[in-house]
Amino acid sequence: MPTLHNSAQKGDFAPTVLMPGDPLRAKFIVDNYLTNAVLVNNVRGIQGYTGEYKGKRVSVMASGMGMPSIGIYSYELFNYFDVQNIIRVGSGGMLSPHLHLRGVVAGMSAYSNSNYGAQFGFKGNLAPCCSFTLLEKAVAVARKMGVEMPVGPVYSTDTFYDLSDPKPAAILRDLGVLCIEMEAYALYLNAAWAGKNALALLSISDNVFSGESLTAQEVRETFTQMMEIALEIA
Repeated sequence: MPTLHNSAQKGDFAPTVLMPGDPLRAKFIVDNYLTNAVLVNNVRGIQGYTGEYKGKRVSVMASGMGMPSIGIYSYELFNYFDVQNIIRVGSGGMLSPHLHLRGVVAGMSAYSNSNYGAQFGFKGNLAPCCSFTLLEKAVAVARKMGVEMPVGPVYSTDTFYDLSDPKPAAILRDLGVLCIEMEAYALYLNAAWAGKNALALLSISDNVFSGESLTAQEVRETFTQMMEIALEIA
């Protein structure tokens, strides 16, 4: 069932979709990990592929940046294309002093400054959670790989260039929030609404406090531990 944003037919996507923000990171995953990959969507340059990883059918499609973008793509995948699981494989800015560049975290829940949750009818603040089934599998795989992967809340923001005063980073750090990103909150809410599963796996691309940061190419091509954990649980 094609939509305005996705030209695939029902059945073109595997039950599990890996969803990075960057279309070039999606292509990197396809080129380096999947076999027999077929392009199933190319609307607006958001290429979606379905292929095989270790004999298992898996799809990869980018979400674009921000909650409005992943909100559209994940809603359609869950509700129109029979996708059961979406694993965000994204980047985040570290808040916890115990993290490091390229480290992997799993978002158990997502806080936000976004109004995205208002559409679901709850008159209050929402902090949606990931799928415990996917989280449990990811933790087990990370341990088997020898990857230290902290699990905890992440913060999904609508404002990359935050002009607020005071900025929330220090407050969030003191509340135990691991990192800042821009998509998990909407993904988790869409999964809850559809009765499906979602998990955000995030690699640390920058330090919010020191300004230390990886390049765009490094973000695209060196987050392989996160990609491999996601593929193993797909």
